[in-house]
Amino acid sequence: MRQIASSINVHSGDIMIDGELLAPKLGLSIDALQAEMRKGLVVSTVETGIDEDEGRMRLTFRYRAQTWRVVVDSDGTCTDAPPSSGEARMPRLFDLVRRAS
Repeated sequence: MRQIASSINVHSGDIMIDGELLAPKLGLSIDALQAEMRKGLVVSTVETGIDEDEGRMRLTFRYRAQTWRVVVDSDGTCTDAPPSSGEARMPRLFDLVRRAS
């Protein structure tokens, strides 16, 4: 895991992430990121920690076969979190169908 610059802000439960940070993590330019977000092809998940992870959040961003995950600690520190084993290598059915056409 590595430290990430303060390009992620959490305010009252709303999460804002700088496109300049997210786009390359998903293999996109900023313009392509915005276009794919408008199409609904970039999706995100927010998980809130419980028990020993209370106060932490895990943010997962997905675009086709690309996944980027980051953990936000209660003090605001952000660190990359590798995808779970096999997740990064396994393409989704959508991607396989798209490649075949």
